[in-house]
Amino acid sequence: MLDDIQLIGLSALRSRHASERLGLIAGNVANADTPGYLARDLEGFEDAVRRLGRSPATTAPTFVETHPAIPGAQSPNGNNVALEDQMSRASRAMRDHETATLIYSKALDFLRSALGRKG
Repeated sequence: MLDDIQLIGLSALRSRHASERLGLIAGNVANADTPGYLARDLEGFEDAVRRLGRSPATTAPTFVETHPAIPGAQSPNGNNVALEDQMSRASRAMRDHETATLIYSKALDFLRSALGRKG
C-alpha cells in the first residue's frame, strides 16, 4: 500500500512538472517575435527525479529551467523560438499531464477499494 502512496506522489509531481512546462511553453509562444528572446523549458521529469534522489512526496521541489538549443531556429534578431517545436513540446507536456492524472485517479480508486469504499 505504501508503494501506491509513493505512486500518487510521483504522479502528482509529474502533473506539476507538465503544468509548469506548459506555462514556459506558453511564454515562449507569446515571445516568438521578441528580439533576443531565448526559448525556455524544464529539465526532463526523469532527470528531475534522478537529481532529487529521494521520494518526491516529501517536499515540493523546484524544477531546473533550461534553454534548449533548437537547430535552425535562430532568427536574425536573436530569437530562437520555433513555433513547430513549441507545439510539439506542448503536445508532449499535455500527454504527460493526462497520463499523470490517469495514474493518480487509478491509484486513488485502488486505495478506496482497499478501504472498502466506493468512489
